[in-house]
Amino acid sequence: MPQPMLILTNPQQQVRFRFSRETAAYQSSQQTHHYRWSQQERISNTPAYQYIGPGQQGLTLKGVIYPHYLGGLEQVEQLRNEAGRGKPFLLVEGTGSVLGHFVIESIESEQTYFLEDGRPQKITFQLSLSRYGDDDAPLSNNPGANAG
Repeated sequence: MPQPMLILTNPQQQVRFRFSRETAAYQSSQQTHHYRWSQQERISNTPAYQYIGPGQQGLTLKGVIYPHYLGGLEQVEQLRNEAGRGKPFLLVEGTGSVLGHFVIESIESEQTYFLEDGRPQKITFQLSLSRYGDDDAPLSNNPGANAG
């Protein structure tokens, strides 16, 4: 089996989808990390800001599928079906690094270069994922940050 670039697994650790060079390979991976700050108004002074914790994390994968090469036409549909289940996925990189639980928020695809029977020779896709807010995740990397 080819080395995966990224794996989506369900809570039972069953592989639900593999991104690899032989299937749906992504050419770019963009991460977004937000941080939450609350504005505190002050009399006769400019507002101050208080850090209230990490915000949303996002991951966007953009890639290309050549269905005639490997993987077939149903790869994007398989991703749509998994997203439609309404369950978070554990993302694991091909290196074994665990990224955490994410949900699929959107899937965009474009089919081009059609054969006579209407089958596309190239499918580009963009997959947008957001971190699932694990309840047992630590609030801060700084143990004294929440001390009163």
